[in-house]
Amino acid sequence: MAGRSFIGSSRRLSALVVVVGLLALSDVVAASNVVAGLEGERGEVAVPTWLFLITGGAVIAASAMLSMLMTDRKFIRAYHDWSRRPSIPRGDTLLAVVGTVGALLSGLALVLVVYTGFTGPQLGSASFAVLFVFVGIRSGLTMVAYLFGNPWPAINPWRRVAELVPNGFAEYPGVGRWPAVVALLALIWIEIVAPVTEAPAVLAWGVVGYTIYTLTGAILFSPEDWFRQADPISLWFRFYGAVGPFQRGDAGWELRSPGARLGETDLVTDLSGVAFVILLVWELTYSGFIVTAPGVTTVETLVGAGVPPVVSYLLLLVGGYALFLAAYSIASRRARQRAETYLSDRYLALRFAPPLLGIAAGYHLAHYFNFFVALSPSLWTAVASPLSPPPPAAFTQVVLPAWADLLEVGCVLVGHILAIWVAHATSFELFPGRLQAIRSQFPFIAVMVLYTMVSLWLLSLPTTEAVYVQA
Repeated sequence: MAGRSFIGSSRRLSALVVVVGLLALSDVVAASNVVAGLEGERGEVAVPTWLFLITGGAVIAASAMLSMLMTDRKFIRAYHDWSRRPSIPRGDTLLAVVGTVGALLSGLALVLVVYTGFTGPQLGSASFAVLFVFVGIRSGLTMVAYLFGNPWPAINPWRRVAELVPNGFAEYPGVGRWPAVVALLALIWIEIVAPVTEAPAVLAWGVVGYTIYTLTGAILFSPEDWFRQADPISLWFRFYGAVGPFQRGDAGWELRSPGARLGETDLVTDLSGVAFVILLVWELTYSGFIVTAPGVTTVETLVGAGVPPVVSYLLLLVGGYALFLAAYSIASRRARQRAETYLSDRYLALRFAPPLLGIAAGYHLAHYFNFFVALSPSLWTAVASPLSPPPPAAFTQVVLPAWADLLEVGCVLVGHILAIWVAHATSFELFPGRLQAIRSQFPFIAVMVLYTMVSLWLLSLPTTEAVYVQA
């Protein structure tokens, strides 16, 4: 009976993944608010039948393999324990020098963002401030974090300043990472309702405000506590960086299997960490929702009922996030019931949250890779002469071939499969029984598929501009 239950569950899981594959292979467009603000119109891509069949078959095969065949604990441990330490002469000294130079350059870039935001051209597509923040940092540096490793601790300009002055006047309260969750929600909302991609001066004021906020916290509580717990940008890069193959351990930098860090217990240690991980998944879904017909209709309905536009976007942001949190909470309880374990649903929530970072990285790459490539020439033009920028006509974009949009499909599916694999490995670490481990995965895999289906559905819709918030 247990074997039949297992086979039936595996078939249901495979069916869910097939649905994801079908949705992913529909017409796809980018749906980020930042992309909409800087890149303009996007076209739809018709996926050829051969790609539909190959990708659909690959998704089915990967699902079946991960859910039924990959149950060799020795193989799972070998994958997650594998590491190599790069042979770098005088590695510690070299890294210290690189970190110092990186911190100096990032500090200079921070000053230039503020200065050019106020004094440079007030056109987002020709502004060093806008291009550097959104193309260079939000897009490019984030991709570096999950494709390679987290560079932020070495170049964080605010931390370097906070460490140079007296700090640690108060003990960090026992609120975990909830301040980072609230701050990231605020940043997402401000990005939507304020013209930060179109009015560089507004972005410069935002950077000044954020600098005051994060330096105050770091000096009051200590840089170590603040940037590990409460600073949303540091948490952003730390969690995305956990996906990458280069990880810093006790013995220095190591090359590890992709996603191996996501199975460790020190990454997400409390429910506030779970909330931050889910927010990384939700924020890209939200930015896609508000520039599609369902999102526009929802906002217009709320405004028609008398809710101010800025409040409408806040309600959608917080309400949708609450639904994502609720879905994950239900999955945690169901996993405990299906596994029939003494482990609490809270502990299961902590252990199965890091795999979601694979999905978040896949979403981010799908949204921003083409955007980054297209606007890289404009970024380099701005970097080459930030204080005396050329006329707007000199800022050009790369015209990408039509097939480049198909990369979005692959990015989302690869991120989803990585998340399934890490969840699979985590379950076999937690439970001694083979069927018990497999049964515990299904609720979490179901919620992963739900997240992916929602995002891919939004990606399949034509995009428009967010209403009521244009500059």
